[in-house]
Amino acid sequence: MAAERARRADVSAWRPRVPGVVEVFHAHFTEYAYPMHVHDAWTLLIVDDGAVRYDLERHEHGTPLDTVTLLPPHVPHNGSPATPDGFRKRVVYLDTSRLGEELIGAAVDGPDLRDPVLRRRVGQLHSALGRPGDELEAESRLTLVGERLRGHLSRRAASRARRDPALARQLRELLDARVVTGVSLEEAARLLHAHPAHLVRAFSGAYGIAPHQYLMSRRVGRARRLLLDGVPPGEVAPVAGFYDQAHLTRHFKKLVGITPGRYRARSARWAS
Repeated sequence: MAAERARRADVSAWRPRVPGVVEVFHAHFTEYAYPMHVHDAWTLLIVDDGAVRYDLERHEHGTPLDTVTLLPPHVPHNGSPATPDGFRKRVVYLDTSRLGEELIGAAVDGPDLRDPVLRRRVGQLHSALGRPGDELEAESRLTLVGERLRGHLSRRAASRARRDPALARQLRELLDARVVTGVSLEEAARLLHAHPAHLVRAFSGAYGIAPHQYLMSRRVGRARRLLLDGVPPGEVAPVAGFYDQAHLTRHFKKLVGITPGRYRARSARWAS
């Protein structure tokens, strides 16, 4: 029984009525480890208990309690507990209206920010996001958080040219355009005028994740948005690009830590 409790995930997810906020995600994980995956939004993360270790572009990072972590969109990363009791985290996913894609390279260079003022402001933002009716306060606090984040990243971006091999980038753009319909490796190779094996090696070498893993991450991200929009789990699979409900459930649980049904139930409970 104790082992069962230790493996249990405590998760809440919702979408507040705040421009630029894609999702708010609070979770307590003990043994669960995220595999390599991507998001189509910025991941603004603070850890309240324990610590997380993760890899971003083949470099290992950690999240001590005084750190604000900012993971950029489209860049693969994983995550696992760095302490025996796991970790408790609060996440805000932000779209590019809050932080532009021109800052992705700078975020890759240094995703963990030790800034006490920023840390305090992110905590205040979460408090406001958790109170329906306080959307104006949340938007105001998010504006200050975004301003401070851009200050950190802009200084790095000014002196950095992001490495992004052309073929890997072209395949990523093709996968982004075919999230729902998908694309076979043979078709991708024909469209990009490259051998299939070379495509896989180029993409994996550039992003640290295989093309099929990247595509599945994008589909799970789409499924999360649909569930938060109130779409029943049984209707999400084909709209998000999955073969059937079992296919969705298997990959969703692998990347999020809980099933689509539990995820939808937790978000619906918060919204009510």
